[in-house]
Amino acid sequence: MHINLPDKRYYSIGEVAKAFNVQPSLLRFWEKEFKEIQPKKKTSGTRKYTPENILTLQFIYHLVKEKGMTLEGAKKQLQLRSKPGSKEELLAKLEGVKASLIQLKEKM
Repeated sequence: MHINLPDKRYYSIGEVAKAFNVQPSLLRFWEKEFKEIQPKKKTSGTRKYTPENILTLQFIYHLVKEKGMTLEGAKKQLQLRSKPGSKEELLAKLEGVKASLIQLKEKM
């Protein structure tokens, strides 16, 4: 899944929810279920997602929504992904490069 977000340092929960076409409550739920998603929080409690958080969310979305995995299955895949040099990590990086190249091509 390709998401359309501008290049920024931080994204609001509304921006992320709109990019993934989900409700913000789902993102908050996933945040509780997956320790890998830890958006920064302002003192007011406002969540600010980093580009790394977005990549993790994209992977979770792919596993749960597109592949139909259970949350437990997705957690296991995330653990495998976090191991250095894993296949999933490499694929995630390649998908990021691919998305960047597509954006560059569209700008030309």
